[in-house]
Amino acid sequence: MKPEELKSIVKDKYGKIALQIGQDNSCCDNSSCCGTGVDYTVFSESYEKLEGYNPDADMNLGCGIPTDYAGIKKGDHILDLGSGAGNDCFVARAIVGESGKVTGLDFTEPMILKARENCTKLNYKNVEFVQGDIEKMPFDDKMFDVVISNCVLNLVPDKSMAFSEIFRVLKPGGHFCVSDVVLKGTLSDKMVKDAEMYAGCVSGASKMTEYLKIIENSGFLNVKVHKQKEIILPDSLLSEYNNPDEINSYHSGETGIFSITVSGTKPD
Repeated sequence: MKPEELKSIVKDKYGKIALQIGQDNSCCDNSSCCGTGVDYTVFSESYEKLEGYNPDADMNLGCGIPTDYAGIKKGDHILDLGSGAGNDCFVARAIVGESGKVTGLDFTEPMILKARENCTKLNYKNVEFVQGDIEKMPFDDKMFDVVISNCVLNLVPDKSMAFSEIFRVLKPGGHFCVSDVVLKGTLSDKMVKDAEMYAGCVSGASKMTEYLKIIENSGFLNVKVHKQKEIILPDSLLSEYNNPDEINSYHSGETGIFSITVSGTKPD
Protein backbone atom coordinates (compact mmCIF):
# COMPACT_ATOMS: atom_id res chain seq x y z
CA MET A 1 0.00 0.00 0.00
CA LYS A 2 1.30 3.45 -0.94
CA PRO A 3 2.09 6.00 1.79
CA GLU A 4 -0.68 8.34 0.69
CA GLU A 5 -3.19 5.47 0.91
CA LEU A 6 -2.05 4.70 4.46
CA LYS A 7 -2.36 8.37 5.42
CA SER A 8 -5.87 8.41 4.00
CA ILE A 9 -6.80 5.37 6.12
CA VAL A 10 -5.44 7.02 9.27
CA LYS A 11 -7.15 10.35 8.55
CA ASP A 12 -10.48 8.62 7.90
CA LYS A 13 -10.21 6.35 10.95
CA TYR A 14 -9.28 8.97 13.50
CA GLY A 15 -11.63 11.52 11.98
CA LYS A 16 -14.50 9.11 12.58
CA ILE A 17 -13.34 8.54 16.15
CA ALA A 18 -13.36 12.29 16.81
CA LEU A 19 -16.83 12.68 15.31
CA GLN A 20 -18.42 9.64 16.95
CA ILE A 21 -17.04 9.92 20.46
CA GLY A 22 -19.86 9.81 23.01
CA GLN A 23 -20.70 12.03 25.93
CA ASP A 24 -18.67 9.87 28.31
CA ASN A 25 -15.62 9.91 25.98
CA SER A 26 -15.59 6.12 25.96
CA CYS A 27 -15.64 5.70 22.19
CA CYS A 28 -12.80 3.26 22.10
CA ASP A 29 -14.24 0.98 24.70
CA ASN A 30 -16.84 0.31 22.04
CA SER A 31 -16.07 -1.69 18.91
CA SER A 32 -18.88 -0.05 16.96
CA CYS A 33 -16.96 3.23 16.98
CA CYS A 34 -13.40 2.10 16.53
CA GLY A 35 -14.06 -0.85 14.29
CA THR A 36 -14.47 -4.54 14.91
CA GLY A 37 -10.78 -5.42 14.68
CA VAL A 38 -8.91 -3.44 17.31
CA ASP A 39 -9.71 -2.45 20.89
CA TYR A 40 -7.44 0.56 21.35
CA THR A 41 -7.75 0.49 25.15
CA VAL A 42 -5.26 -2.42 25.35
CA PHE A 43 -2.57 0.19 24.62
CA SER A 44 -3.65 3.07 26.89
CA GLU A 45 -2.62 4.11 30.40
CA SER A 46 -4.57 6.15 32.94
CA TYR A 47 -4.03 9.91 33.10
CA GLU A 48 -6.63 10.54 35.78
CA LYS A 49 -4.23 11.49 38.59
CA LEU A 50 -2.14 13.92 36.50
CA GLU A 51 -2.40 17.68 36.91
CA GLY A 52 -4.00 19.21 33.84
CA TYR A 53 -5.91 16.05 32.97
CA ASN A 54 -9.22 16.77 31.27
CA PRO A 55 -11.54 13.80 30.65
CA ASP A 56 -13.14 15.52 27.64
CA ALA A 57 -9.75 15.32 25.89
CA ASP A 58 -8.97 11.70 26.78
CA MET A 59 -9.96 9.27 24.03
CA ASN A 60 -7.91 6.33 25.35
CA LEU A 61 -5.80 6.34 22.19
CA GLY A 62 -2.34 6.55 23.79
CA CYS A 63 0.18 3.84 24.69
CA GLY A 64 2.07 5.57 27.47
CA ILE A 65 2.46 8.91 29.25
CA PRO A 66 5.39 10.70 27.56
CA THR A 67 5.14 13.77 29.80
CA ASP A 68 6.26 11.59 32.73
CA TYR A 69 9.75 11.34 31.22
CA ALA A 70 9.95 14.41 28.97
CA GLY A 71 11.82 16.66 31.40
CA ILE A 72 9.47 19.56 30.65
CA LYS A 73 10.26 22.78 32.51
CA LYS A 74 8.29 25.88 33.33
CA GLY A 75 8.37 28.30 30.41
CA ASP A 76 9.16 25.66 27.75
CA HIS A 77 7.55 25.66 24.32
CA ILE A 78 6.20 22.14 23.73
CA LEU A 79 5.12 20.47 20.49
CA ASP A 80 2.76 17.48 20.72
CA LEU A 81 2.62 15.38 17.56
CA GLY A 82 -0.73 13.74 16.87
CA SER A 83 -2.35 15.80 19.59
CA GLY A 84 -5.85 14.36 19.14
CA ALA A 85 -8.40 16.03 21.41
CA GLY A 86 -5.63 17.69 23.45
CA ASN A 87 -5.00 15.25 26.29
CA ASP A 88 -1.19 15.41 26.40
CA CYS A 89 -1.21 19.12 25.52
CA PHE A 90 -3.27 19.99 28.57
CA VAL A 91 -1.05 17.90 30.84
CA ALA A 92 2.04 19.58 29.35
CA ARG A 93 0.43 22.98 29.84
CA ALA A 94 0.10 22.32 33.57
CA ILE A 95 3.88 21.83 33.68
CA VAL A 96 5.02 24.78 31.50
CA GLY A 97 2.66 27.16 33.27
CA GLU A 98 1.47 30.55 32.06
CA SER A 99 4.97 31.49 30.87
CA GLY A 100 5.24 28.52 28.53
CA LYS A 101 3.40 27.50 25.40
CA VAL A 102 2.02 24.25 23.99
CA THR A 103 1.36 23.55 20.31
CA GLY A 104 -0.56 20.49 19.16
CA LEU A 105 -0.20 19.16 15.59
CA ASP A 106 -2.75 16.72 14.17
CA PHE A 107 -3.50 15.35 10.71
CA THR A 108 -7.29 15.20 11.02
CA GLU A 109 -9.56 18.22 10.99
CA PRO A 110 -12.24 16.73 13.31
CA MET A 111 -9.56 16.11 15.96
CA ILE A 112 -8.29 19.68 15.62
CA LEU A 113 -11.83 21.01 16.02
CA LYS A 114 -12.42 18.80 19.06
CA ALA A 115 -9.16 19.96 20.65
CA ARG A 116 -9.90 23.63 20.02
CA GLU A 117 -13.36 23.16 21.52
CA ASN A 118 -11.82 21.65 24.65
CA CYS A 119 -9.23 24.42 24.82
CA THR A 120 -11.92 27.11 24.58
CA LYS A 121 -13.83 25.51 27.45
CA LEU A 122 -10.67 25.57 29.57
CA ASN A 123 -9.92 29.18 28.53
CA TYR A 124 -6.24 28.44 27.86
CA LYS A 125 -4.49 31.25 25.99
CA ASN A 126 -1.11 29.56 25.59
CA VAL A 127 -2.27 26.35 23.91
CA GLU A 128 -2.86 26.15 20.15
CA PHE A 129 -3.77 23.39 17.71
CA VAL A 130 -2.50 23.26 14.13
CA GLN A 131 -3.50 20.89 11.34
CA GLY A 132 -0.58 19.37 9.46
CA ASP A 133 1.54 16.39 8.42
CA ILE A 134 4.25 15.06 10.75
CA GLU A 135 6.40 14.19 7.72
CA LYS A 136 6.32 17.86 6.64
CA MET A 137 5.57 20.01 9.66
CA PRO A 138 4.28 23.57 9.10
CA PHE A 139 6.82 25.07 11.52
CA ASP A 140 10.10 26.96 11.24
CA ASP A 141 13.41 25.44 12.26
CA LYS A 142 14.49 25.45 15.92
CA MET A 143 11.11 26.46 17.39
CA PHE A 144 10.53 24.04 20.26
CA ASP A 145 12.24 23.09 23.50
CA VAL A 146 10.58 19.66 23.76
CA VAL A 147 8.64 17.46 21.32
CA ILE A 148 6.28 14.81 22.68
CA SER A 149 4.01 12.27 21.01
CA ASN A 150 1.79 9.43 22.19
CA CYS A 151 1.13 6.37 20.03
CA VAL A 152 1.24 8.31 16.77
CA LEU A 153 4.60 7.91 15.01
CA ASN A 154 3.81 4.23 14.40
CA LEU A 155 1.06 5.52 12.08
CA VAL A 156 3.52 7.56 10.00
CA PRO A 157 4.65 5.68 6.86
CA ASP A 158 8.10 7.34 6.72
CA LYS A 159 9.43 7.29 10.27
CA SER A 160 12.87 8.49 9.17
CA MET A 161 11.25 11.62 7.79
CA ALA A 162 9.23 12.07 10.98
CA PHE A 163 12.31 11.99 13.21
CA SER A 164 14.22 14.22 10.80
CA GLU A 165 11.40 16.74 11.12
CA ILE A 166 11.47 16.44 14.92
CA PHE A 167 15.20 17.14 14.79
CA ARG A 168 14.64 20.16 12.53
CA VAL A 169 11.99 21.89 14.65
CA LEU A 170 13.81 21.36 17.97
CA LYS A 171 16.08 24.05 19.33
CA PRO A 172 19.76 23.09 19.72
CA GLY A 173 19.98 21.17 22.99
CA GLY A 174 16.26 20.43 22.88
CA HIS A 175 14.90 16.93 23.21
CA PHE A 176 11.96 14.67 22.40
CA CYS A 177 10.10 12.06 24.42
CA VAL A 178 7.58 9.80 22.69
CA SER A 179 5.52 6.78 23.60
CA ASP A 180 5.04 4.45 20.67
CA VAL A 181 4.29 0.89 19.57
CA VAL A 182 7.15 -1.32 18.39
CA LEU A 183 7.56 -4.99 17.54
CA LYS A 184 9.81 -7.84 18.49
CA GLY A 185 9.88 -10.71 16.03
CA THR A 186 7.84 -10.68 12.82
CA LEU A 187 4.12 -10.13 12.34
CA SER A 188 2.14 -12.45 10.11
CA ASP A 189 1.67 -11.25 6.53
CA LYS A 190 -2.06 -10.84 7.12
CA MET A 191 -1.54 -8.52 10.10
CA VAL A 192 1.01 -6.46 8.18
CA LYS A 193 -1.31 -5.97 5.21
CA ASP A 194 -4.58 -5.32 7.03
CA ALA A 195 -5.56 -1.65 7.02
CA GLU A 196 -7.55 -1.98 10.24
CA MET A 197 -4.50 -3.25 12.07
CA TYR A 198 -2.47 -0.38 10.60
CA ALA A 199 -4.88 2.22 11.95
CA GLY A 200 -4.82 0.33 15.24
CA CYS A 201 -1.09 0.99 15.63
CA VAL A 202 0.00 -2.59 15.04
CA SER A 203 0.94 -3.33 11.44
CA GLY A 204 2.37 0.18 11.03
CA ALA A 205 4.86 -0.38 13.83
CA SER A 206 8.59 -0.94 13.30
CA LYS A 207 10.82 -3.48 14.98
CA MET A 208 12.24 -2.00 18.16
CA THR A 209 15.87 -2.26 17.00
CA GLU A 210 15.01 -0.56 13.70
CA TYR A 211 13.03 2.17 15.47
CA LEU A 212 15.92 3.07 17.77
CA LYS A 213 18.33 3.01 14.82
CA ILE A 214 16.12 5.48 12.93
CA ILE A 215 16.31 7.84 15.92
CA GLU A 216 20.10 7.60 16.12
CA ASN A 217 20.49 8.03 12.36
CA SER A 218 18.43 11.23 12.60
CA GLY A 219 21.21 12.77 14.69
CA PHE A 220 19.88 12.40 18.22
CA LEU A 221 22.16 11.73 21.16
CA ASN A 222 21.53 10.09 24.55
CA VAL A 223 18.75 7.90 23.18
CA LYS A 224 17.11 6.16 26.13
CA VAL A 225 14.18 3.78 26.53
CA HIS A 226 12.57 4.77 29.82
CA LYS A 227 9.80 2.19 29.86
CA GLN A 228 8.53 -0.75 27.85
CA LYS A 229 5.37 -2.77 28.28
CA GLU A 230 4.09 -5.77 26.36
CA ILE A 231 0.71 -5.27 24.70
CA ILE A 232 -1.42 -8.37 25.19
CA LEU A 233 -3.80 -8.94 22.30
CA PRO A 234 -6.60 -11.45 22.95
CA ASP A 235 -6.47 -14.82 21.21
CA SER A 236 -9.81 -14.00 19.55
CA LEU A 237 -8.07 -11.18 17.69
CA LEU A 238 -4.82 -13.03 17.04
CA SER A 239 -6.74 -15.94 15.52
CA GLU A 240 -8.18 -13.63 12.85
CA TYR A 241 -4.68 -12.87 11.56
CA ASN A 242 -2.50 -15.82 12.53
CA ASN A 243 -2.31 -19.57 12.17
CA PRO A 244 -1.78 -21.73 15.30
CA ASP A 245 2.02 -21.74 14.93
CA GLU A 246 2.08 -17.95 14.70
CA ILE A 247 -0.11 -17.64 17.78
CA ASN A 248 2.25 -19.97 19.65
CA SER A 249 5.09 -17.65 18.65
CA TYR A 250 3.31 -14.80 20.44
CA HIS A 251 2.77 -16.88 23.57
CA SER A 252 6.37 -18.11 23.62
CA GLY A 253 7.74 -14.57 23.52
CA GLU A 254 9.39 -14.96 20.11
CA THR A 255 7.01 -12.35 18.70
CA GLY A 256 5.53 -9.47 20.65
CA ILE A 257 3.99 -6.01 20.48
CA PHE A 258 5.36 -3.49 22.96
CA SER A 259 4.76 0.10 23.94
CA ILE A 260 7.94 2.01 24.69
CA THR A 261 8.66 5.50 25.94
CA VAL A 262 11.92 6.79 24.48
CA SER A 263 13.78 10.10 24.49
CA GLY A 264 16.72 11.67 22.68
CA THR A 265 18.54 15.00 22.60
CA LYS A 266 19.49 17.28 19.72
CA PRO A 267 23.12 18.38 19.97
CA ASP A 268 23.83 21.98 21.02
